[in-house]
Amino acid sequence: MPVEPTTSSLSSAAGRGAGPGSEAAVRQAVHAPERILDVAAEQVAALASVAPPRGTTPARAYLVSDAPRLPLNGVWKFRLHAGIRQAPHDGWQSGGDRPDFGDLPVPSSWPMHGHGTPWYTNVQFPFAVEPPHVPDANPVGDLFVEFEAGPEYFPSALIRFDGIESAGTVWLNGTLLGTTRGSRLAHEFDATGVLVPGRNVLAVQVAQFSAASYVEDQDMWWLPGIFRDVTLQARPSEGLDDVFVHADYDHRSGEGILRVEASRAGQPAAAVVRIPELGLEVPAGEERRLPGIEPWSAELPRLYDATVSTTGETASVQLGFRTISIEDAQFKVNGQRILLRGVNRHEHHPKLGRVVPREVMESELRLMKQHNINAIRTSHYPPHPDFLALADQLGFYVVLECDLETHGFEQGGWQQNPSADPQWQQALVDRMSRTVERDKNHASVVMWSLGNEAGTGENLAAMSSWTKLRDPSRPIHYEGDWSSAHVDVYSRMYASQAETELIGRGVEPPLDDADLDARRRAMPFVLCEYVHAMGNGPGGMSEYQELFHRHPRLMGGFVWEWLEHGITRTAPDGQEYFVYGGDFGEEVHDGNFVTDGLVDANRVPRPGLLDFKKVIEPLTIDVAADWSGFSLTNRFDFADTSGLEFRYSVEADGVTVDGGPVDVAPVAPHESADLRLPAGLLERAGLAPAVLTVRAVLKEDAAWVDAGHEVAWGQKSANVRVAPVPAATSAVQVDGGLLRLGPAAFDRATGSLVRLGDTAVEGLRLLLWRAPTDNDLGAEWGSPDPRPVATQWLDAGLNRMHARLVGISSRPAAGGGDELVVRTRVAAAGKQFGVLAEYAWTSDGSSVSVRTTVTPDGSWVNAGWPVPWARIGVELVMGSAAKSVEWFGQGPHHSYPDTGQGTRLGWYDLPLKDLDVEYVRPQESGARSGVYSAALELDAGRLTIGGEPFALTVRPYSLAALEAATHRPDLIPDGRTYVYLDHAVLGVGTAACGPGVLEGYRLAPREADFSLVFGVTQST
Repeated sequence: MPVEPTTSSLSSAAGRGAGPGSEAAVRQAVHAPERILDVAAEQVAALASVAPPRGTTPARAYLVSDAPRLPLNGVWKFRLHAGIRQAPHDGWQSGGDRPDFGDLPVPSSWPMHGHGTPWYTNVQFPFAVEPPHVPDANPVGDLFVEFEAGPEYFPSALIRFDGIESAGTVWLNGTLLGTTRGSRLAHEFDATGVLVPGRNVLAVQVAQFSAASYVEDQDMWWLPGIFRDVTLQARPSEGLDDVFVHADYDHRSGEGILRVEASRAGQPAAAVVRIPELGLEVPAGEERRLPGIEPWSAELPRLYDATVSTTGETASVQLGFRTISIEDAQFKVNGQRILLRGVNRHEHHPKLGRVVPREVMESELRLMKQHNINAIRTSHYPPHPDFLALADQLGFYVVLECDLETHGFEQGGWQQNPSADPQWQQALVDRMSRTVERDKNHASVVMWSLGNEAGTGENLAAMSSWTKLRDPSRPIHYEGDWSSAHVDVYSRMYASQAETELIGRGVEPPLDDADLDARRRAMPFVLCEYVHAMGNGPGGMSEYQELFHRHPRLMGGFVWEWLEHGITRTAPDGQEYFVYGGDFGEEVHDGNFVTDGLVDANRVPRPGLLDFKKVIEPLTIDVAADWSGFSLTNRFDFADTSGLEFRYSVEADGVTVDGGPVDVAPVAPHESADLRLPAGLLERAGLAPAVLTVRAVLKEDAAWVDAGHEVAWGQKSANVRVAPVPAATSAVQVDGGLLRLGPAAFDRATGSLVRLGDTAVEGLRLLLWRAPTDNDLGAEWGSPDPRPVATQWLDAGLNRMHARLVGISSRPAAGGGDELVVRTRVAAAGKQFGVLAEYAWTSDGSSVSVRTTVTPDGSWVNAGWPVPWARIGVELVMGSAAKSVEWFGQGPHHSYPDTGQGTRLGWYDLPLKDLDVEYVRPQESGARSGVYSAALELDAGRLTIGGEPFALTVRPYSLAALEAATHRPDLIPDGRTYVYLDHAVLGVGTAACGPGVLEGYRLAPREADFSLVFGVTQST
C-alpha cells in the first residue's frame, strides 16, 4: 500500500522516533549497516502511520444538491489476502478481466459474505498492543468497479466514500488518489484530470487493521469493508463547496435568527438563500431576524425547506430554528430545560454487519418514537449521513460522537494512549473536524461528543478547542474525564441511583481543584450510559426517572443500548438464531457482551423496551381509587395535549363492559389537571374483579405512526381478592404405595406428588435458585462482595440442593378432612446451612391445596445463610406438554420485582412458545408477576392454579437444560411442562455493567409461608 511518504527507515515512516530502545535504534545497534530486504516495508509503514488521511479534499457538510451524482454502489470485484505482505503487485488497480477476483456487493462487510469471520471484542484489542504497529495477520481486500462517466462529470468531479473500515487506499484509473483514515468518517477525493469520459476503474485496497484501529476500539464487531455508500459527484465550476446554517431561535421574542454561510474553494461564495414559505430571499452571509418563527424541538420538529444557490449549483437544506443554552446548571433548548429519554445506538445488521439499509434505519427510528424515546447518542461514531436528516424530520435530540475510542489502553494503565500522545494530535483533531463539518447543519444535533472511553490527554483538549471555535452554538460532551475541564456538561456512565441523586442535588464529592469543581457544579449532568440492557432486564429504571423529574440539574440519560449485535446463523432444522463473540473461533473475545439491547438484532422489542416506554412516558395518568376521575400531568417540554385523545375502558372478568372517550381540554407543558370520568363506573363493574384503564392516544397520523397509537396509560383495579383456600373435606387414603388426597396422589415412601387427577406429575420441590441472567453473572459495582451473585449461588451450592425427608404425617384439618404434611430439609453437599421445607396438603375433593413453609436452618460462622436467594418458590413438573397458558395478573410480557413497569393487570392467554423470551444467551426469563389465577392447557387436560399473588413461569424444558444452554437451539422441549410458582423473587438489576439489584428488590434468606390451589380436569 504505497500511500504514505516513504523513507529508508520503517520507523520514521511510521512516525516513530529513534530514541534509545526504539526499533530504529535496535536495528542500528545490531545490524548496522543494514540492507532492507523487506519488500513490503513501505506498505507496512503506511498502515502504521498515525497521520490523517492523505489526498482528501477539506471536510464539508453533507449536501443534497442538484449537481449530478452517480451512485457507485453495486457489485464490485474482490479478492482477499491474509495480510499486506501477501498482497501482490500485479496491476489489479487497472481492472479488466480478472479471474482471481470474485463478486462482492458494496456497501458490505466482507466477513458477512463468507470472506473471513467477524471478531468481537469490547475493551481488549484483537492484536498485540504496540502502537502504531498492527499484526501481520491483517486481512487485506482488493476491490474494484468499472463505471461509465458521462459529460456531466467534466471538467470536475469528486469521489466520495462514506465509510471504509479500517484503512483504504484509493486509485482511479491506476492513479493514486489517496488514503482514508477514520472508518465512520467521510472522505472525498478530487477526480479532476483523472476521471475520463466513458469507462473508468475505481480501485480500493482495504486493510482490516491499521494504526487507526488503536483509536477505533469501540464495543462492537471488527468488520472490514467498504460498508457505506460510494458516490461520484460532479462539481460545477460555479458550485458550492460548503454550507453552514446558523438558525437560532429567540424564545423571548419568538424570532428566528438566520445566517447561512456558503463557500467555494475556502472563500465566501456569492449565493442566495431562499425560504419560500417565509417569502425570504437573502444573500448568503447576511443575518436576518425573522418574526413569528415556529421553533424546532424533538417534540415539535418544525422544519422549513430552504435552498442555497449559486449560478452553478443549488443545495437544499431543511432549517430547524432552535437555540441550546446552559443556565443554572440546566440544559435548555429554546429557553426550556429538557429531559433526554435516550438510547445509545450502534449501526448493525444481523446479516449485513455494519451495513444498515435505509428502510431498516427508518423503521428503527420510528420504533424509537413509538416507545417515547426522544434522544440518541451515536455510540461511538458518526452514523450514516442519512440518519441525521431522519432525526431532524422525526424529532430526536442527538449527541453526535466522534469516531474515537482507545479503551484497550486502559488495561495497561493508559500507557501510550493516543489521547495523550502528541504525534496523534493532528489525526484526532482531523477526526473531530470531519465529524462536525459533515453534520453541522442538522437541528437534531444538540451536542458534539469528543468520543468514548479514550482516557484523558491534551489531544482531547485540542479537539474541544477546535470544535468550540468552529461551532460555539453547541455544547461539548465527553465522559472519560470526570474533571470535565474541556466540556460543557458533566457526564458519567452507570452512576448508581444514590450517586445520581447526590449529583442532582449538587452535593457530590468535590474535585481536588476548587476551580474545576466550581465549574463542574455549574454544569448539567447526563448519564451517557445507564441501565445496561443485557439479557433479562434492565432493573431499576423507575428510580432513575424519578430522580430526573425531581432534580433540574439532571438531563436524563441514554440506555446502553438500543440494539443487540447478534449475527444470524441457521440451525440444521432451519431455525434462525443469533451468535456472539467466541462463536467464530476468535483468539480473544468478550462473549455475549455484544448482545445488550432494548431490541434484538432484527429490531424486535425486548421486554426492557416495553418497560422503558412506560418509565419515560411523557404523561402521568393517575386514576382515582374510586374510579371517579384521574389526574393528568403533562411532562412534555414543548407540546400541549391537544394532539391526544383520552379514552377509558373497563374490564370485568376478562370482558370489556364499558369504555369511551374523555373530554380533556389542552393541558400545557409541565402543567397538571384533574379530569372526571363518567359517574358510576365502579358500580357498573359489579362485584367481579375489574380493571379501569385510561389511555392517551394520538388523534391523527404522525410521520412515525398511525392515529390511535398509545402514548401513555394509567390503571386502577377493584374487587381483586385472593381466592380462599377451599375447605379441607377429604381424608388421606392409603392405596398400596400411594397416598391419595382428593385428586392428588403421593408416593408413600417419599411424600412426592406423583399425580393430579389422571395427569402424571414428577414432583413438586422447593427452589431457591434460578438459571443466571446476564446481570446475575455480572460483578455488581460497589458491592462489598466482588463475586457476581451467580458465583455466590454456585459457591453456596444453591443450584445443587437436595431434599432429605424428615417425615410424612396426617392430621385433622379445620374443615373436617385431613392435612397431609410432608417435612423435608433441603441442603447442598458439603454445606452446614439449608432450609426446612414443609408442605401441608388439603383437598375439598375436586381441588388440592398446598401450604408451603420455609425456614432457614444451620449456620455459617454463626451468621446464618451466606448468600442471597434467587427465589422462594416451588417447581411443579407435569408429565404432559402444555399448549397454552391463561392467567389473571400482570402481562402480557414478563416482569420481575424491579422491571415490568410496562405490564398491566389483566386477563391474558398466550401459546406456550410466546411466554419465553428468546434472549441470545438463554437465561431466566418469562415470569408473569402478580398472578392471582392461571390455567394450563395440557395434552392430558387442564390444570388450574390459584393463590395469593405469585410469579408464574412455564417452560417446556428443565431448569438444568436452561442453565446449560449457550444458544437458542440448545433448548429442546422434552415433552414435560415445568411450572414455577414463586412467592418471592430477586430483582434483576443491571450488574452486567453497573449497579446491582437495589435494596428494595433484594431477597435475603428468610422465612416464608404461602399457599397454592391446584385443580385438574381431564381432556375428553
